[in-house]
Amino acid sequence: MDEKTFFPLVTLSNIALIPGTLMHFDIKSGEGIAALDYAMKNKTGVVFVAVKRGAPEKLSRENIYDVGTFGLVRRLIRLGDNVVRVAVEGEARVNIIDAELSAPFFKCTFTLFSKEIPELTDNRKKAMLSYISEQMAGYIRENPKLGELFADILKTEEIVFLVDELSSQLPMSLENRQILLECANFEKKYETLCEIIKSETEIMQLKNDLQQRIKSKLDKNQKEYIMREQMKAIREELGEGDTGSEADQFIEQCNALEADETVKEKIRKEINRFKTISGNSSESAVSRGYIETLLALPWNKKDPDFINLSKAAKILDEDHYGLEKVKERILEFLAVRSLTTKGQIPILCLVGPPGTGKTSVAKSIARALDKKYIRVALGGIRDEAEIRGHRRTYVGALPGRIATGLKNAGVKNPLILLDEIDKVSSDYKGDPSSALLEVLDSEQNSKFVDHYVEIPIDLSDVLFIATANTVQTIPRPLLDRMELIEISSYTLDEKVHIASEHLVPKQLKRNGLSPKQLTFNRTALSAMALGYTREAGVRSLERRIGEVCRKVARELLESEENQKKGLTEAEAQAILATKDRVTVTTKNLEHYLGKVKYVTDKEKHKNEVGIVTGLAWTSVGGETLQVEVNTMPGKGTFELTGQLGDVMKESARAGISFIRSVADKYGIEPKYFETTDIHIHLPEGAVPKDGPSAGITMATAMISAITGRKVRGDIAMTGEITLRGRVLPIGGLKEKILAAKTAGIKTVILPEKNRRDAEDISAEILEGMKLVFVSDMDGVLKEALV
Repeated sequence: MDEKTFFPLVTLSNIALIPGTLMHFDIKSGEGIAALDYAMKNKTGVVFVAVKRGAPEKLSRENIYDVGTFGLVRRLIRLGDNVVRVAVEGEARVNIIDAELSAPFFKCTFTLFSKEIPELTDNRKKAMLSYISEQMAGYIRENPKLGELFADILKTEEIVFLVDELSSQLPMSLENRQILLECANFEKKYETLCEIIKSETEIMQLKNDLQQRIKSKLDKNQKEYIMREQMKAIREELGEGDTGSEADQFIEQCNALEADETVKEKIRKEINRFKTISGNSSESAVSRGYIETLLALPWNKKDPDFINLSKAAKILDEDHYGLEKVKERILEFLAVRSLTTKGQIPILCLVGPPGTGKTSVAKSIARALDKKYIRVALGGIRDEAEIRGHRRTYVGALPGRIATGLKNAGVKNPLILLDEIDKVSSDYKGDPSSALLEVLDSEQNSKFVDHYVEIPIDLSDVLFIATANTVQTIPRPLLDRMELIEISSYTLDEKVHIASEHLVPKQLKRNGLSPKQLTFNRTALSAMALGYTREAGVRSLERRIGEVCRKVARELLESEENQKKGLTEAEAQAILATKDRVTVTTKNLEHYLGKVKYVTDKEKHKNEVGIVTGLAWTSVGGETLQVEVNTMPGKGTFELTGQLGDVMKESARAGISFIRSVADKYGIEPKYFETTDIHIHLPEGAVPKDGPSAGITMATAMISAITGRKVRGDIAMTGEITLRGRVLPIGGLKEKILAAKTAGIKTVILPEKNRRDAEDISAEILEGMKLVFVSDMDGVLKEALV
């Protein structure tokens, strides 16, 4: 072999390859894998050399030994992207002359040690075999588990083979194995191996002696057990036997508890205290309840994460129609969770009008994620202890609702629904919203402290979902900790879809009917949503469907002979089976629900002077409102009625100031405002109204009344007005457009800065609607005045 030829070099940690043996090991370094690939491709051997202890990650020539082994790769298996398992046969010892330790793989030049064939007489061989066998017998006595490993090797009559195999397989330090590899001749190698075996045997003897001493100390536990039994008998004589047996049960439960050692130590300390308390004492019940609470909490117990995007999406779609933003955010969370477990669990807040499915979607999310579902109702609570728990010094103290929810769930990673978080109030007992700050802060809630439990509880694995009707009453710091997802009002088509797919089957089942006995056509459902409900969600629609189901059930069963006797459920179902199916249509809808409650007033759509249709947002959806303005001779007074809030009154005053500043432009006499009284009124005076979005509506109505020009009745508007006549953006755009569409109005004037918001509204809502975007009052009046 040419000495100047470079060969691939593989460095080994804690391993030295012995010539004449076959070894299996894993290679994880990129350079090592590249060197093996090069050797396999070019059908050449590889030099294997051990790395010295304490070597840095980036190796240099000084970090590897001078003597290594030239070997042939017999088998190579890839276990992954960065791991290969190889079977290597050591051929000969080599002395490394030069090494290049750089990418893509390490290389070296070497000189080959001549292969020594020892000349030993038969008697010499027998003596060497006998001595090393005795040494190994003593080693195996101290470590019997290795007896089977070396049983076949020790049967050999070949001393060279035996020495090579023991050098390779005997447990020893890397330094000792390297010394064996570097031995110049066979007899030196033999003597060194015997010294190592003798040294390892002595170490094993010392180790076994230490184990025996420790075992004798452990026997003391038996003595303690007998003493405990005696104490138990004494307690039974004193009538306190239950306390001891309960304490033993608590100890068993504590040992089996999935919790950190600090938690277990705290519980054991409390159990030891419980043992000293008389069973007849009231303090015993308090201590028992505390221990039971600690043992019931899921400290480290958690359900495995369910990560199946397609199945989760299917479950969410089955349970709810629409709610795309909520579904999209949950699927995003699942996708991230499938890539890494280090991502923070989101804290969501679903905000929307009543009846839009916020609470029910949380149940659906729990089902989709295969999580335990816990609902915590926050509406009306005003005591901080409801969240943090009561301190144990108080009589009747209990853990807070969060800790109780975890205890009921039985795992540390459930879904907890914080229902009606906007209804939390406060009083002299504290502010629950402040306590929720720690619960809903992903940076702090891993160490949440309940006053009753007194041990930090990890809430970082809990998926919190809060619901609210409005964010106006939620404190800003609490709002900042949650990810808001707005659930807006349903369109008519969405209501009909939800009713046919979810509400009708639910009410049929609840009222003991089946689709064979009662059906609703889509036009009837549409008429119910328009004429018998006025809501953003579908709660009232569900009640109307239930009302129809009850009346149909009564009609099907009601007859003279049936009234004379009571009916069992089976008899009632048998009667229903003989009846013809009832179909609810627009023709018979009035028969079941009475007169239509909500009728669109077409008179409102006439062109009139001083009357303008505005759009408003409420917590239950969008509404249309009429602004009426009258002018009359007087002293220039300006009157506002209709239970208007301060913000709305200021908008009206800003509007009149703008009109006075541009009076010349619209042919208004300068002295007009000194001799004429102006009265603005918003009907439905019992309903409080506020907000700046009616600014352009009131200004338009005033200009119409002052100039005598009519306003188009088929148009509605919304927008805030400034003193200079600019139109500013508003909120609740989707709800307001829906309100206009429901009222039969096809044209809506909106602020120019809301154009981007309008692009996010579905095409179904905008179908048949004309949106006019304006930036100032000139644009409003140009479109609105006839």
